[in-house]
Amino acid sequence: MNIPNHLAVIIDGNRRWARKHGLKDWEGHKKGAERLEDFLNWCLEAGIKEVSAYVLSTENLNRSEEELKHLFNLFKEAFKKFEEKESFIHKYRVKIRFAGDLKRLPKELREIINKVEKKTQKYDERILNILIAYGGKFEIVEAARRCKRISEEEIEKNLLVPEPVDLVIRTGGYSRLSNLMLWQCAYAELYFTKTLWPDFSKREFLKALKWFSNVQRNYGK
Repeated sequence: MNIPNHLAVIIDGNRRWARKHGLKDWEGHKKGAERLEDFLNWCLEAGIKEVSAYVLSTENLNRSEEELKHLFNLFKEAFKKFEEKESFIHKYRVKIRFAGDLKRLPKELREIINKVEKKTQKYDERILNILIAYGGKFEIVEAARRCKRISEEEIEKNLLVPEPVDLVIRTGGYSRLSNLMLWQCAYAELYFTKTLWPDFSKREFLKALKWFSNVQRNYGK
């Protein structure tokens, strides 16, 4: 198959999955975190060079204090695993980058993020971008502020994630980008599925890759 160089995933449906099963919202997020680890392994096994996981948007930060507390605790647990020697991150030599308005995150979570980035900064075989407290509009504005002059090349150079996206997978049934990497997704192929994120399987992942492989990409030509 023709494998995307850069795949982005919009994680959607954790809360609806939890309510469908009579569970608390945070339990859906916990199940979603487990599915994300599976998903990242599938990407690495498939040979995908770069993955961007949209785990928390700037808009999500307006959710209830209780839900955000559970989310931040889940993130801390998940990110700490990246430091462990037996983690797939070290097996595949994955460089981890966190992109977003990180100053809006709790101090303890930011400290873990800094440790993970430092521990993986020398890896150069694969890249995992964790988009947290992230918004595409925020990223473009920040890039423009850093530019010495305004041009496409200068803006791209100053983006939090400079590489263009080839394929976006969104679960949960909605057909929109929801402020994901607006610049990088200019010519991305978009794959939408009604499957809620915790139920997203390896079979459906491979189905998405097969779909992408059969798309003829003309880039407007």
